[in-house]
Amino acid sequence: MKTDTLTFALAGNPNSGKTSMFNAITGARQKVGNWSGVTVEKKEGSLTRNGIQLKIIDLPGIYSLTPFSIEEVVARNYLINKTPDVVINIIDSTNLERALYLATQIRELDCKVIFALNMADILMDNDIFIDDEKLSELLGLPVVFTIASKKQGIEELLDKAIALATSEQGYPGKRKVRYSSELEKSIYKIQDELRISSNNEEETSLRWKAVKLLEKDRLILESFKGTDIEDSMTALVLQERERLKGFYNDEPEMIMTDERYGFIEGIIREVLHTSSVNRIDVSRKIDNVLTNRFLGLPIFALFIWLMFQITFSLGQFPMDALDSCVSLISGLASAAMPQGILKSLVTEGIIPGVGSVLIFFPNILILFFCIALFEDTGYMARAAFLMDRVMHTIGLHGKSFIPMLMGFGCNVPAIMAARTLENEKDRILTILITPFMSCSARLPVFIILAGTFFPEKAGNIIFSLYLTGIAVAILSGKLLRTTILKGEEAPFVMELPPYRVPMLRSLMIHMWDRSKMFLKKMGGIILAGSIIIWALNYFPHQSTTNRYDKEIKSIQAQFETSTEKTELTKKLAELKAEKEQEHVRNSYLGRIGKAISPFFKPLGIDWKGSVSLVTGLFAKEIVVSTMGVLYGADSNKDASLKLALKNSGMTPLSAYSMMIFVLLYIPCLATIMAIKEETGSIQWALFSIFFTTSNAWLFSFVFFNGGTFLSKFLG
Repeated sequence: MKTDTLTFALAGNPNSGKTSMFNAITGARQKVGNWSGVTVEKKEGSLTRNGIQLKIIDLPGIYSLTPFSIEEVVARNYLINKTPDVVINIIDSTNLERALYLATQIRELDCKVIFALNMADILMDNDIFIDDEKLSELLGLPVVFTIASKKQGIEELLDKAIALATSEQGYPGKRKVRYSSELEKSIYKIQDELRISSNNEEETSLRWKAVKLLEKDRLILESFKGTDIEDSMTALVLQERERLKGFYNDEPEMIMTDERYGFIEGIIREVLHTSSVNRIDVSRKIDNVLTNRFLGLPIFALFIWLMFQITFSLGQFPMDALDSCVSLISGLASAAMPQGILKSLVTEGIIPGVGSVLIFFPNILILFFCIALFEDTGYMARAAFLMDRVMHTIGLHGKSFIPMLMGFGCNVPAIMAARTLENEKDRILTILITPFMSCSARLPVFIILAGTFFPEKAGNIIFSLYLTGIAVAILSGKLLRTTILKGEEAPFVMELPPYRVPMLRSLMIHMWDRSKMFLKKMGGIILAGSIIIWALNYFPHQSTTNRYDKEIKSIQAQFETSTEKTELTKKLAELKAEKEQEHVRNSYLGRIGKAISPFFKPLGIDWKGSVSLVTGLFAKEIVVSTMGVLYGADSNKDASLKLALKNSGMTPLSAYSMMIFVLLYIPCLATIMAIKEETGSIQWALFSIFFTTSNAWLFSFVFFNGGTFLSKFLG
């Protein structure tokens, strides 16, 4: 086979180092999108090697080719329908038995396969030896040791994959899993029936279909609907399944699974050799502390607290620098542009709107770096394990907490991650409570309000909000599980991957992939939102009152003769501020604020805060943009948003009440659309809007009025 372009698909279990392998091979030459028709993330990369263009496809991490989850369907459909030139099966060499289950299923497909025995350094550290030559001989495919995190073995892997793809050697038909005689007899019968309408299809492909039909694979069964052999095939499969059930006293798919593991056990006995020294590995020693029954949760809480302390304190320095840059740009634009509507748009709309959000980008970077650190070290799975007992109280298991943890970054991919839950009610319940986890878009609101009213304890305040989100999610889950989403808890065994030392390059890639979404919003929804908010605030542009203009001109005229210039300057600033406030009150934005203010008044939120919260329906970052326009539109160019907020009459109590509302109320538009797509129902999306907003109002009301009562009671 001669070609200038080859396609390699990376397949493997979650936590096998597949993403590290993809990053090591492709580097920055990556594209991220979605698979056609589904919202599962699709990663593609490209490179040129030995004059050949290589296209690398990173398939979703899966444990088998049985179509239980969307990821498994996507990966399998790609392998079957797109027929990549070579499938690079990433094997976690520290967990060979589990990895070989998927590998044997891929081996049964009609495709060329190469094994990458990844994490070879951990094997050596634990005195474990895998005979790669023997493994290659037993399975009839190339085997390469790799350490993806250190880019070791990558060159050899690519060279062997290219050699395999360009060789005339066909798919090796021997040394696949061979089942017991009764199972093989049924496979042959179904294979013969398939051959009638096969259109000269390869024997290996026919055999694979026969195996899947015996296992009641729903996608293969559906593929025969409407065909000439639908009835005869259905009858034959049913007949053979009944025969096998009578022979083995068990379901055929269970027998086939057992025999696959028997085949795998035989391979492992031949190729895997361990040291006779019986010792506890490093991961288990660490887990004895980090997942301890009594210490685990306090340590987890400590890590989360440290994450937010670092996010706020370390991010303060670059945030201040960016704030100065935004102020400088605003000053230059104001000095360079003539008076008029365009100047107002730029200096009072775009710059304060976008700039007030942009300054928080360093904090977002730090937050995503910490989340990537949790994932790459293997601690994210431990956090889910620790929360397993808590999640059981609402009829879920620890696996549901992983999407919730991902919600700290962004609710949209977190909601998508819930599709890995097999039980539909578990999946819907997880989707409905995930928006209570505070996403990174809410962080700028928390930073500005906490930094203004709790400057010495901002990190602790933000940490308390994240804990509140977790608590409300659990309480809400309990309520929903006992009412509209009653059901049995699905059985689940929590998998704990080994701890690994994260590679800085991998952490930076993960951090940037997530953070760049924040930057994309700057030129999109936040810019558009800032312009709309400015327009609503600017129009109707009419003279507020002639009284203000006359008084301002009168004071300006006194400057030449008066000796009390300081007093006049102060009075002039006050008049201009009063004029601006009256204009804001009479603008369209002010009218909207007055209309909705009765809803927010019991929460201690003024009409400007009310408008800010409404604009946050599109994206939570716009809450800060709106406050930047409403509170920051001051003639005093040195006045910051923090100073304007302090002078607005907002108190620490009302500020915290507003943060609770931001934490809990209706997610952004993108999250609502994700809920609709993942549940397949507009009703669940609408319910989420009502449920989250009701919780937000209730908790803010209780906090603000309870705090007000206590402050009066305590004097």
